Parts: sequence; C-alpha cells; structure tokens
Amino acid sequence: MTKKTAVITGAGQGLGRAMAMRLAADGFHVVCVDVNSDAAAETARMVGGEPHVCDISNRDAVHDLGAKVTACDVLVNNAGIWSFESLLESTEEQAERVIHVNVLGTMWCTQAFVPHMRRAGGGSIINVSSAAAWTQSPGIGVYPATKTAVESLTKTFALELGPDNIRVNAIGPGLIVSDGTAANYEGNRMNERAQGVPMRRVGSPVDIANVVSFLAGPDSSYVSGQVMYVDGGISAGTQKR
Repeated sequence: MTKKTAVITGAGQGLGRAMAMRLAADGFHVVCVDVNSDAAAETARMVGGEPHVCDISNRDAVHDLGAKVTACDVLVNNAGIWSFESLLESTEEQAERVIHVNVLGTMWCTQAFVPHMRRAGGGSIINVSSAAAWTQSPGIGVYPATKTAVESLTKTFALELGPDNIRVNAIGPGLIVSDGTAANYEGNRMNERAQGVPMRRVGSPVDIANVVSFLAGPDSSYVSGQVMYVDGGISAGTQKR
C-alpha cells in the first residue's frame, strides 16, 4: 500500500516537529514545510520525510509548493507568528505580518493542497488556533484576532469542502511549553501558571500532536467543522476556590 502523505507547515520546531514525529509514527510520509531551511531539513531527517522551504504568507510561493508536492491526504496548517505589543502600539508592519501568516497563510495553503485531496477522494485539514482566540489575551497585538479568524475559516471550509469528503477541524492549544514559549515558563513560572489550569499542569507539544493524530486518522471520519481546545480544562470556565 502507498503511504498517505501529511503536509505540515511550521514543522521545523516545537508543535510542528512533534506533529511530524507523531504522524510519521502513524505511518504517514511527512512533508515538512518551514520558512527556515535548516529546521525543515532537520525535522525531515528525524522523521524520514521531505523538507520544503516556503513563506506561507506568499500566495504564489505556496501555490508553487502545492505544485511540487505530488500528494496530500492530511494538511496541518500549523505555522503561525505573534508580536508582543498592545493593539494601540501595533504598527502597520507588525499587524500585517501576523495577519498574512496566520490568516492568509492558512487560506493559501488550503487552496494549494485541496486539489490533491479531491483527486484522492477526501482528506483532513487541521488548523492550529489558540486558546487566545477566546481569552482575548492582551499584549500580543492582533494575534488573538487572527486565531478567531482561523476558527471562522475552519467552519467555512468545513461547509465548502464537506461534499468532497474533506474534513476541516481546528485545535486550540492552551498553555504549552514549546521552543517559542519556553521563556514564559522559566524559574517558578511553570508551577505558577499550572495553578491556573484545572488539571494543574502545563501542556507539551506531544499533547497537541496526539490530537492531530486523532483528527488525521479514520477514528475521526465523521468529525468536521469543530474546534478542539487542548488546554487542560481552562476553556471550561472558572473554578470555584
């Protein structure tokens, strides 16, 4: 049997690398996409996959990538960026860059790889949102707004692509220690932040990769248009003390 192919953006580190490792273990051929060529190559080496360099905010570059990659059964729109500033202080350049990567990049990648899924008779698209989409966390510019937009895109694409047997879902990570967030958990901050989580622990990239595995596989064959928060229970509400 021919291996199924999973395309993961932002696969060079953190959540993306954990997803690549899990899907490779699940038997997928993994296409590791990242803006950093060395990082993409390292993840591909680790999982026996295929590295590609692409800035997903560039529509033409993404569509060129879609033409180079010969198959796609699972697409994980994981690549995302943020910028630390208040909305009042956000510059045009900062805001546009985050919007172009997080929102438009998700749309461009979906446009580029859906034709492969249609030819294969179906597929699964997994978009990475964030708990910030509903907490509206201050101090990170338009990032929360872009993740709310990703969730809206997820539901709209699920409606548009359902007749093609293409499922579209999103994952909303909560407090996760990764390469990009490790500085937020130094010293006693890990324990302090864990106290605000009902499960009393901070998550790891593996927690996210496990849910990606579920949404990529046959056990979720009737799941589409959903946002699954992987946050230890934070999104359930406020606990009584």
